[in-house]
Amino acid sequence: MERDSTVRRIRAQQNQNQQNQEHSRDEANAMNGFRSRKHKPEVSAQLLSETSAVVLMLGFVCVLWVLVLISVQQLVISRSTGQFNSVRARKHLERITSVGPRTVGSPENEVVTVQYLLDQVEQIRAESRTGPHSITVDVQRPTGSFSIDFLGGFTSVYARVTNIAVRLEPKTGAQHFMLANCHFDSVANSPGASDDAVSCSVMLEVLHSMANLSTPLKHGVIFLFNGAEENILQASHGFITQHPWAQQVRAFVNLEAAGVGGKEVVFQTGPENPWLVQAYVRAAVHPFASVVGQEVFQSGVIPSDTDFRIYRDFGNIPGIDLAFIENGYIYHTKYDTPERIHIDSIQRAGDNILSVLKHLVMSDELADSSEYRHGNMVFFDLLGLTVVAYPARVGTIINLMAAVATVIYLGRKCLMTSSVGRRYTHDLACAVCVVLLGWFVALLSVLIVALLVTLTGRSMFWYTHFYAAVCLYGSVAAGKMLLIHTLAKNLYYGSASRVYLSDLFFDVSLLLWCCALLFLTQRGLCSAYVPMMMVVFPLASKLMLRKHFRARGASLQYSVLYLVGLTVPYVHIMFLIWVVFEIFTPILGRSGTEIPPDVVLASIVTLATVILSSYFMHFIYLSRCTKRMLAGLGSVFTLMFVLVCCGLFFPYSGDPSSPRPKRVFVQHTTRRFHALDGSLQSSDSGLWINSLDYTGMQHVTPHIPEINDSIRTHCQDQLPYCGFPWFLPVKFLVKKNWYLPAPEVSPEAPLEFRLVSRQETEQGSVKMTFEVKGPTHMSLYLLPDTGVSLSGWSFGDGTPQFDLSGEYFIFYSHGLHAPAWSFWFEIQSPTASEASPDEGSISLAVSAHYFSGPDRRSDPLESFLKRFPDWTFPSSWISTYHMYRY
Repeated sequence: MERDSTVRRIRAQQNQNQQNQEHSRDEANAMNGFRSRKHKPEVSAQLLSETSAVVLMLGFVCVLWVLVLISVQQLVISRSTGQFNSVRARKHLERITSVGPRTVGSPENEVVTVQYLLDQVEQIRAESRTGPHSITVDVQRPTGSFSIDFLGGFTSVYARVTNIAVRLEPKTGAQHFMLANCHFDSVANSPGASDDAVSCSVMLEVLHSMANLSTPLKHGVIFLFNGAEENILQASHGFITQHPWAQQVRAFVNLEAAGVGGKEVVFQTGPENPWLVQAYVRAAVHPFASVVGQEVFQSGVIPSDTDFRIYRDFGNIPGIDLAFIENGYIYHTKYDTPERIHIDSIQRAGDNILSVLKHLVMSDELADSSEYRHGNMVFFDLLGLTVVAYPARVGTIINLMAAVATVIYLGRKCLMTSSVGRRYTHDLACAVCVVLLGWFVALLSVLIVALLVTLTGRSMFWYTHFYAAVCLYGSVAAGKMLLIHTLAKNLYYGSASRVYLSDLFFDVSLLLWCCALLFLTQRGLCSAYVPMMMVVFPLASKLMLRKHFRARGASLQYSVLYLVGLTVPYVHIMFLIWVVFEIFTPILGRSGTEIPPDVVLASIVTLATVILSSYFMHFIYLSRCTKRMLAGLGSVFTLMFVLVCCGLFFPYSGDPSSPRPKRVFVQHTTRRFHALDGSLQSSDSGLWINSLDYTGMQHVTPHIPEINDSIRTHCQDQLPYCGFPWFLPVKFLVKKNWYLPAPEVSPEAPLEFRLVSRQETEQGSVKMTFEVKGPTHMSLYLLPDTGVSLSGWSFGDGTPQFDLSGEYFIFYSHGLHAPAWSFWFEIQSPTASEASPDEGSISLAVSAHYFSGPDRRSDPLESFLKRFPDWTFPSSWISTYHMYRY
């Protein structure tokens, strides 16, 4: 026994001595790194050849990018359940879109499509009559109004828009319901296959599958086919605020589109209610989800909104928002046709929606969702193979553990004995400055190049040639960062050990990612899982390869293993980069004339380059030389810049197989301006042209010479909404407009506008009541004079809501057989000494927009449209603008 104790003491002492020796060797190695600036020559065997470094980094990035592209193109990865029939759903899609555009109020939307949906629901009800479920159908035509802060803020008014609500429940009844929502209306001049006919087709088939289940459901489902979403979310508001079934809805699933086909992604959930994400994770057959998308979308960066907002804000119910995001170039255009939607897209969407709904209506959480309300979820998928999800509070713990591990790792180096620790801390701080300087110079250089491209008139060259932008802006960003690090290595660090410097800049990357992790965690953002992955995986792989690196330096084996350790975070980062480009690149083609798109895209490319290069700096300092890298990047930039400036890359394409059209709005309009006494003061008519992207009409003018700067319009601030018939309140985004004189328009159903009454109230305000009769879509603009304010009106909650420019925009639409639009507002006039009764107090204008029927076209408009080249998409209609003073 005594001998055993003696042996254990000897072994313990040996282990302690070994640890002390290793710690001393760590300090010695670190000290050698410092001393080698003056004394120690570089050992070439420990370094990578420049060719090896380039091949490894480029090969790594290319392989992961190919994996990402394969994953997003593989629509159906696992085997389908067989319960959803995509062939039958596709027939629904083709039938719905066969009638053409389905704008609110048109016979195609209100009669033909409604009747088809009702017929299909009736067939499903007849087929499932002997089963355990019952189906109830209700056609709702609500009237209402609400204010929303979308597009700078405006008020939406609707009358008799259409909702088809289908209630599926056990024959014994149900008290709690899931809501599945789609919309069957479309924007003008688009068949709307992806947005959103395909979702309604999927919902019809999901209804068919669930109605024919042999096992009764525990809860019920309301399938809402809403007919007025494109009119800024009107029908969903009518259902959730007015329909009696809405009181039994506990959660919802919304099916939308921001592109045409591909995978449908979960990009919004909640608010809170983590059980919904858990249900999707457990039930979805082909998962595709990201909390990053949710937080980006809800930040308002993407100029779009869905019915999710209405159910969340006005119904106070949680939900899941899904949308197709690929090929947004043809979203809301004539190219959004059924044949562009692959049947596998329909199959995967159907499998997912059916599985998730079945899971939710059989769950206990739906009956008492308030009990499971609190908390958020971190969720993301890995190349569509599986979804990782965990509560946000668990994510916070994981994030803090990762941060603590980083602090311990770096702290041990900073607290080394004698001057080693102080010197390391100093060098770490200097290295951080070098990295930040590299980022700043890279961004500044890229923005200068983007501005030069814009000034030479070559903006949006990447719209059809995306990788040209990657080569141009990516080479600038990578080249400038590499140049800064090369100068630092040669001029500042001198002959310091490259091995030491490579470790130092690995530590810098780790430190900066840790700072990002702590910042996002402190802000309560679930997206903090991204920097968490960029801390945990590189740190773990570096620690595991530590002995190998000391023994052999930057061997090929070490380099490959190092990159393998980066695979998981980098492949996910590259997937997120793909999503960002897939969404934002098409959006820049419809984001208006005031935002330079090259500056935006160049900034995104720079950000992607900075993120991807973070742990590659380790290789840069292990490379014997960087001359060829710099020469290669400089050559790529020079070649691409010359080709871009020469106009080799035309922004748009009319290729039917892959169109990239330029979007243009064309209205044949007549404007009438009335005096204070109601008499006609002036009038004119013309073709009002709006470019929806930054290039204006510079590429169209050679084809239509009349569209030039001589007919360019400028906003007349004294007139409501600049004196033109804006359909939506986007004048702050679209300031490049042209007005080409044309004959007067004469609609068969002209606008009728009259002042019904005018009376003074006891509070000293003036209440004016109006009545309007016109087409299905109208816009009302109110511009009070200086010192005059609106104190109340008949819209929304009664509180007037003005937009960014201080004007009031009211959007109105109606379905079939709607009465005349009556409304009132009260204005608070200035004091009697300031009032000028001869000039009035407020300017009011109303525009009528004819999207359907015989009034939507005119001969001058048709002739003009034929002159546009095939790479444009001119969305056109007839409109009138009437302005009055009161």
